[in-house]
Amino acid sequence: MTNTQVTLVQIDNYGPWTVTPEPRREADLQTLQSRLYADLSQFIGNRDGYVFFTRFDNMIAVTNGLGVDDHALLQESIANRYPVTLSLGVAADPSPARALADATEHVQAAGSAQDKGRTEILDGRIIREDDRTDDDVQIAHFDVIDATGNYTDQLNAYDSFIEIEQGYAALMRYMRTAHDSLSFFVGGDNIIATCPALERRDYEDAIEHVESDADVSLRVGVGRARNAQAAGMDAKHALEVGRAKETRVELEW
Repeated sequence: MTNTQVTLVQIDNYGPWTVTPEPRREADLQTLQSRLYADLSQFIGNRDGYVFFTRFDNMIAVTNGLGVDDHALLQESIANRYPVTLSLGVAADPSPARALADATEHVQAAGSAQDKGRTEILDGRIIREDDRTDDDVQIAHFDVIDATGNYTDQLNAYDSFIEIEQGYAALMRYMRTAHDSLSFFVGGDNIIATCPALERRDYEDAIEHVESDADVSLRVGVGRARNAQAAGMDAKHALEVGRAKETRVELEW
């Protein structure tokens, strides 16, 4: 059974800040968001987690192994170096989708994202070290089959992007509704999903749905481990096996 620890990262009062005392340049906001994501990715990645940018003002992380002190240090580090602060909600559940819902409730219960009085909230449940197992996190790494041949070398860059995004949207929605998973575009033609304890047939089902719905063909490698980084590396290795064998689903266990 999986037990995924999810952290919701939400910038405090970000919307009003972007237009106070007057609207800020979009290029400056994009730079701040990208640097903030890079810093979070490094901080959480150095502690064996994953963070995904979603809408940038809200980010979602898989944080098995990070404790309360790690989360508090992240908030302190960002507050010391950025003109914005972060609120964090943490929860754990066999279903990543339910864990995110619980983490979100912790933040929302403290006030609106645009409430000036809600600053640097840190609330939720951390998995105790004694309760962690080697099967807590299941990571699936999807990519588009022959994206270079079918899209990159055939279409202009924008139309290629549209095709890949259509596949991502179909997968993201289906994995959420059918399999309680959270899927994230991570660049190129790659999508990473944090999943409950799914089996081969579940991944075959998702791939078939995307092919039918968006006409995009996917391959996936899946790993499971004590934390996101280890599970993700197993998933990458499984994906390479799938490319070599020309199979659609490879499980690294």
